[in-house]
Amino acid sequence: MKRVLCPKCENYLSFDETKYTEGQSLVFVCEHCGKQFSIRLGKSKVKAVRKEEDLSEELTDEGFGSIVVIANVFGFKQVIPLAEGDNVIGRRCVGTVINTPIETGDMSMDRRHCIINVKRNKAGKLVYTLRDAPSLTGTFLHNEVLGDKDRMRIEDGAIMTLGATSIILKAGK
Repeated sequence: MKRVLCPKCENYLSFDETKYTEGQSLVFVCEHCGKQFSIRLGKSKVKAVRKEEDLSEELTDEGFGSIVVIANVFGFKQVIPLAEGDNVIGRRCVGTVINTPIETGDMSMDRRHCIINVKRNKAGKLVYTLRDAPSLTGTFLHNEVLGDKDRMRIEDGAIMTLGATSIILKAGK
């Protein structure tokens, strides 16, 4: 089974690709928003979607660490690199500009859910600080909800819950 992403609402539609030949055009109607769109089967020239990317948990060259999204009924496992400064984390959605989007169908995760700030202290060690964006459902750190003004230091292996989605911090060096 293959999945295609609706260009309007980003809902996934599944189909059996073995019933069709390469080069054939298929037309879909999204059951979520009603948008009609078509695709052509074959090799794509565009960058692979995150689902097809290498999911090894190796850190990026910059070494600021990453977050690992735990697979559940709303989404697949993702490894998203962090950058120095504020990393605004939330549900990927058309029109929402954030620098750390998570591809998920979890509607209990806000489009701007929480922020992880990455900076180096005077000794050159990376320091991670978590705060709520604020979100409607709250940001949980080890099953404790963060208040609107809370700033919590987090370490490697910290487990955060955003809506029904859990992520784990993999700290950089």
